[in-house]
Amino acid sequence: MSDDKKSGTPKDTHYAKLRRAHRDQKAGGPVERPRVAIPAGDGPADGLVRLYGLHTVRAALDNPRRKIKTMLVTRNALERLGISDIAALPFKAELVEPKDIDKLTGSEAVHQGVMIDALPLKPKPLSALGETRLVVVLDQVTDPHNVGAVLRSAVAFGAGALITTSRHSPTESGVLAKAASGALEHIDLIEVKNLAAALDELHEAGFRSIGLDSEGPAELEASFAGERIALVLGAEGKGLRQKTRETVTALARLDMPGAIRSLNVSNAAAVALYAARRFLAVR
Repeated sequence: MSDDKKSGTPKDTHYAKLRRAHRDQKAGGPVERPRVAIPAGDGPADGLVRLYGLHTVRAALDNPRRKIKTMLVTRNALERLGISDIAALPFKAELVEPKDIDKLTGSEAVHQGVMIDALPLKPKPLSALGETRLVVVLDQVTDPHNVGAVLRSAVAFGAGALITTSRHSPTESGVLAKAASGALEHIDLIEVKNLAAALDELHEAGFRSIGLDSEGPAELEASFAGERIALVLGAEGKGLRQKTRETVTALARLDMPGAIRSLNVSNAAAVALYAARRFLAVR
């Protein structure tokens, strides 16, 4: 069986719809015409990032650090964003039809009638960490959907920063921002060149770093200690790199009594953040 058929990809769905349409036509019933996907058009101008979706754009509008250059928005989305006067916006904004945004983002992007081109947020150095007691560290997690979902959970549970490496990490994008559902605008993004050195710096600042590993020697809750916690997660498949495993304060596992012994990295992050927040709340 091909990968397309096993995974249920859009290609497989397209041909399945064609087969159904052919059967309907032979039976004399209504013909279901498959929707033709619209590919993404030209990207944003150099140095800009394209963001879309109501939550993403609303959070960007409310973030004074976000410099928006242009907006395309439908009348319905404008109302849902709570904007009464499009002419009063401090950047170029244009009322359009949904299909006009489809031509730029592609019809697979769930833009909800609004898209902006803006300057990307500038990552901060580790020295800008501040007094937060909880941070998330990602060890070469490259999937923007996963990173966006981790961002959303990090903001939901009050983490003060997301720390990533400058290489082998996704850049800011519409896909990442949409998965984050506005969280991108509410948390410090910190980039480091050397993750092991950054972990050592976190230790000096009083953090206990806990690397999540499905084969970790202790349960996560039993690994918590101290006043500051850094949760360290690796990419799906390969997990934490060896140097990272050697540098963290402790390796720990999530207690999962079911038949499946591991979670998607974003789901694991959400569970770990919940547990860490509960621990820190009573300190």
